[in-house]
Amino acid sequence: MFQAGDRVRIVSCEDDPRAAGRTGRIVDEVPPGPLTEGRWTVHEIGLLIRPALCHTHELRPA
Repeated sequence: MFQAGDRVRIVSCEDDPRAAGRTGRIVDEVPPGPLTEGRWTVHEIGLLIRPALCHTHELRPA
């Protein structure tokens, strides 16, 4: 399980495929719920990539 501020490597991302292979930071203070369909919000991915919503299986600790 991830926590806010954790650095993660995005293995794949259904929400934004350009994020795959990059690292970012988890924004969510609580585990994801129905509003995000169980996906984590990952920020600081890249200059031209907005925050992405990624499933747990698409992320690895950085």
